[in-house]
Amino acid sequence: MKIFISIYFIVLYSLFFLIQDKSLSKSIEDGYIVYEDFCLRCHGAFGQGNEEFIPPLNKSDFLNNTENSISIIKFGTKEPITVNKIHYSGGTMIPQGLDDEEIADVLNYIRNSWDNKNEIQIKQSDISKLDKPTL
Repeated sequence: MKIFISIYFIVLYSLFFLIQDKSLSKSIEDGYIVYEDFCLRCHGAFGQGNEEFIPPLNKSDFLNNTENSISIIKFGTKEPITVNKIHYSGGTMIPQGLDDEEIADVLNYIRNSWDNKNEIQIKQSDISKLDKPTL
C-alpha cells in the first residue's frame, strides 16, 4: 500500500510539471507578440532580413542549431555569423532583455512561421540551461 501511495504522488508530481508547460500553439501565439515588438524592425514581416546586413530567419539553417539560436537572442553577439552560406560580418545583435519564457516563445514562433516548420518545442527550461554565450 505504501508503494502504491508513493507511486501515486510521484505521478501526480510529474503531471503537475507537465501541465505547467504551455502548449506549442500558445507559445507560438505569444512569440508573435514578442517578434513584433523586438524582431520585426530588422528581420522583417516575413523573416526575410536584409541581404547585406541582417540574416534571414525564414528558411534559415542557423535555426537548426538550437543552442546557438538561444544564445544569440539571450546574450546577443558581435561575432560574424553564417546563415545559408552567406557571411554576415557587420551586424550587432544586442540582447533585448527578454526573459526565458519570451525567448522560448519567440523561437517557437520563428521556427514555425513562414516556410519554417519545427514541431520540437523549445521550453523555458531549455533557455535557462544556457548560462553563457555559445557564439
